[in-house]
Amino acid sequence: MSELDLNPARGSVQPQRTAPFIDRDALVELYLQNRRTTQWLFDLLHPDAYYERPIALRQPVVFYEGHLAGFAVNILLKGALGRAGIDESLELLFARGIDPDSPQDVTQQSWPSREVVSDYVTAATDAVVDALRHEDFGSVTDPENRRLMAAWTIVEHDPMHHETLLYMWHQLDPALKRRPAELRPSPSEPGSLGNTTVDVPHGLATLGADRRELRFGWDNEFPSEQVAVPSFQIDRYNVTNGDFLKFVEAGGYQNSALWTDSEWRWLNDSEKRHPTFWVDRGGQWYWRGMFEEVPLPSTWPVWVSQAEATAYARWSGRRLPTEAEFHRAAFGTPEGGENLFPWGNARPEPRHGNFDLQRLDPVPVGSYPDGVSAWGIHDLIGNGWEWTSTIFAPFKGFAPMITYPVYSTDFFDDMHFVLKGASPATSVLHIRRSFRNWFRPNYPYVYAGFRTVAM
Repeated sequence: MSELDLNPARGSVQPQRTAPFIDRDALVELYLQNRRTTQWLFDLLHPDAYYERPIALRQPVVFYEGHLAGFAVNILLKGALGRAGIDESLELLFARGIDPDSPQDVTQQSWPSREVVSDYVTAATDAVVDALRHEDFGSVTDPENRRLMAAWTIVEHDPMHHETLLYMWHQLDPALKRRPAELRPSPSEPGSLGNTTVDVPHGLATLGADRRELRFGWDNEFPSEQVAVPSFQIDRYNVTNGDFLKFVEAGGYQNSALWTDSEWRWLNDSEKRHPTFWVDRGGQWYWRGMFEEVPLPSTWPVWVSQAEATAYARWSGRRLPTEAEFHRAAFGTPEGGENLFPWGNARPEPRHGNFDLQRLDPVPVGSYPDGVSAWGIHDLIGNGWEWTSTIFAPFKGFAPMITYPVYSTDFFDDMHFVLKGASPATSVLHIRRSFRNWFRPNYPYVYAGFRTVAM
């Protein structure tokens, strides 16, 4: 069995959970597929957008084209293999993304021309492919194999930033974007499903993973631990735009009792009165789509910050689920076991949810009955990450990864919250039970929704 299987129908590479050796051709193809996706994403933009900074808390567009190539050089070629880099000054400039607390914390840079960046990307890609084809990567059974871990680190890193790029693109003026002819539109709305709740009995939830179970995982995914979860009641569907509109019309953004002091300050400093993906046009609500505004789709999941999700939950007399409760709802079974995915143990396919760039916007909740969990809960993977009330922190026994030791540790600061699931832009590579995402509670740009729970 090779380490990767190619799915020729979709041109994607699907991970396997057992792998006696490296299939170099498949590994190279996966890396090059990431490169092609990156190019496709940049092709969505008009050239005039190259130095735009659509989100003040992120770097301008130019940074990310260089960062994706520079990261592979820094982590694999220089860090793990001891090879020379391509351009030391560019590798320093593009070394790492940011997660500042305010726009004032973003360092201003003098950015190189697009031609310089493009030449660097080409040279970096050629050098990385050469290394993947010819370097000795050692034993796949050695957990301290830095070379092999570095190869998987760069392969899983790029799709993370593909998602970052898309939610940045979402905030750009449509005039600076070009709609691809092959884009699949989101379906029209069905009749209202009406949200109901599901009772999940007490049981165990496995957080994290055993290193022997995964070909690769990020450091915050290890080690595994089992948590006893009391019984709880959870929404069958994500909270929709239609649900959240009631909160907005009820004055939720003006009710200080629903927000913490810091959230209330953020709300008023930013003059925020509705979700970032909503647009008010003369009293009519629209959804900020990737390429155009459309009348607000009431049955699409609402995408909001953790602070907004928490305020809504308080308003409704409920709360956000913990990370352990999400795991119990998504992966637990009535028989007492746990599945790898909500729908069972079969590998993720397009019929299971809205993920892996099938679309660039959400679809109505409940659109993927094949992805339902053992408890009858919908859309736990895809259509939007899901906020939890759990602060991002290490599992007991955590150790920083040898290839990228600051990946998680800089964010164990009690200022970030865990998200689970996946969004339309999430790669299939990241769809695994142990994968964790995290953001600050007042970050409103990520493709993230929520559901509520009660005891």
